[in-house]
Amino acid sequence: MKNLIILFMLFVLQLLCTNCFAQPAQRTMSLQEVVELAQEQSAAARQAQTSRENSYWLWRNYKSQYLPQLSMSANLPDFSRTITPVTQPDGTIDFRPVANNYSELSLNLEQVIGATGGRVFVTSLMQRFDDFDRDQKRYNGNPAIIGIEQPLFAFNKLAWDKRIEPLRYQESQRQFLEEKEKIAVKATELYFDLLLAQTNRTIATKNLANNDTLYHIASEKYKLGRLSKNDLLQLRLAVLNADLAQAQATLDEQTATLALKTFVGLKDSLLLQLLTPEQVPATTVKAGFALAEARKNRKESTNFRRRLLEAESKVAKAKGDNGLNASLFATFGLTNSGGNFTDIYTRPGNQQSARIGFSMPILDWGRQRSDIKVTELNRQLVQYTVEQEEATFEQEVLTQVNQYNTLKSRIATTAEADAIAQERYDITKSTFVIGRISITDLNIALSEKDQARRAYIISLSEFWKAYYNLRQLTLFDFERNEALRAEATNKN
Repeated sequence: MKNLIILFMLFVLQLLCTNCFAQPAQRTMSLQEVVELAQEQSAAARQAQTSRENSYWLWRNYKSQYLPQLSMSANLPDFSRTITPVTQPDGTIDFRPVANNYSELSLNLEQVIGATGGRVFVTSLMQRFDDFDRDQKRYNGNPAIIGIEQPLFAFNKLAWDKRIEPLRYQESQRQFLEEKEKIAVKATELYFDLLLAQTNRTIATKNLANNDTLYHIASEKYKLGRLSKNDLLQLRLAVLNADLAQAQATLDEQTATLALKTFVGLKDSLLLQLLTPEQVPATTVKAGFALAEARKNRKESTNFRRRLLEAESKVAKAKGDNGLNASLFATFGLTNSGGNFTDIYTRPGNQQSARIGFSMPILDWGRQRSDIKVTELNRQLVQYTVEQEEATFEQEVLTQVNQYNTLKSRIATTAEADAIAQERYDITKSTFVIGRISITDLNIALSEKDQARRAYIISLSEFWKAYYNLRQLTLFDFERNEALRAEATNKN
């Protein structure tokens, strides 16, 4: 009896000292810290930010085409030295050497008219001609020319772009927010992969220590004839299996750590110790509210409208390109020429031009009708596709809300089961030490304890993944009760 008491005290002492050994340097992180770190510095976050900036500059490029455009063009110089055939007064051809230079400089100001698809422009032009063989120079120029070019009855791309491009830009901004939430979902998945691996390693380490101690106690009982050899061998086998389990759990933890660090962008050599995120949001999400926020915030609603408008614009283009096409071109300006540069601006004369041209199909063997019909059918196909995608989108949001609420309520159950299983194992282990239950009962309690702990971690994992998935689907923060917003784009 005295020997059993001593062994029991040694067993308790070993349990207390299991975690007393010095640990390597480590970094403790919570789920929120890992998610924020991933959204700030991961490769996926940098890709999302780059795509967002690219969309911003495409938007700036689009807007710039509706602003006045000032440009300069020139040929300075355009020199030529050659032998040219020249017709003589008697009709014969004589080849004469020619050396001249022709220079031209123009300044152009242009403004498009979005409502009509035309453009107005102001041009100032100066030309100089040098004849080196005869030592002559001449100037010609247009101090100012004002003109307009206006398509008539044609497809107005500028007007359609004013309706489509703002939607495309808005869609890209919402896409950025969705990409950030996708990063959060992936980071959460890797976080719990590592947390579960750490849990398994902790379980395996404790089980190895416990089984080793129980084996030594059993060995003493066997020597005293109070335990069968079969039970002793079973305990020895448990020690060996626990040792293998610990080695595998350590390897799994190392693999999961590398995966999480690689994704998040951590380059240090510190060990990660993850905290169990047991505090879950108290909010219960209502399906109707979540769906309304998803329709308002997600890129899908903008995407659907943009695609329908693009389909409409293709129909309008088919009709505009295959019917009567006409264009108006008119200019009014000043012009002059002379032997000196100043002569161009001395009493210049008027210059006007006007032109209206048109084209229309007379016999095209049904090509115009078929082009229009194809675009109309494509528009109808887009409408059907959008309707189906809208229904699928709504179903996805509602399913995710139900999953979130269900998983949230499951956590309390798995937490209680974990606590009960741990307490039951402690009682069973103590009872086994004093010899009142069999090793089979001890193994059952051990297995149930480990399963309950893993089930609790897995339930937390599924909940938090559902939480971030719901944020991604709605772009709404249900804890703060506000829509997600992105920081300002870098405009350098």
